[in-house]
Amino acid sequence: PYYVDMDQNLFLQASLHSSDQNLTVFVDTCVASPNSSDFRALVYELTKSGCASDPTYTPFPSPRHDVARFGFNAFSFVNRFPSVFLRCELVVCSYQDYSSRCYQGCVSRFKRSADS
Repeated sequence: PYYVDMDQNLFLQASLHSSDQNLTVFVDTCVASPNSSDFRALVYELTKSGCASDPTYTPFPSPRHDVARFGFNAFSFVNRFPSVFLRCELVVCSYQDYSSRCYQGCVSRFKRSADS
C-alpha cells in the first residue's frame, strides 16, 4: 500500500521489461475502485481510450519510449472506503509505428444516431 493525503499529487510510471528494444508503451485506460477484486460495480475513470476523464489526470513525457508516466490528485470514494485500487490497461506497440494505437493518443468514439 501507498499512503497519501487527499488531493496530494500522485505520480506513476509503467515500465516495459523486454529484450526487444523496438517496443513502446501507452496508457490507454485507468480506473479506480474501492474494491481490489471488482472493477465494475463502483469505479472512477481516470482515463479512457487515451482520453483524460479526470481533470487532474496528466500524462508526462518520458525519457524512454518503453516507459509511460502519468499523475493525478489523490481522492476517496465518499469517505466510506479506506482504500482506492487502480487498474490500468496499457498498450504495447512497435516503436515508431505511427499507425499503431500507441501513437493515436486520445480516441473518442462518437455514438451515431439511428434513423427511423
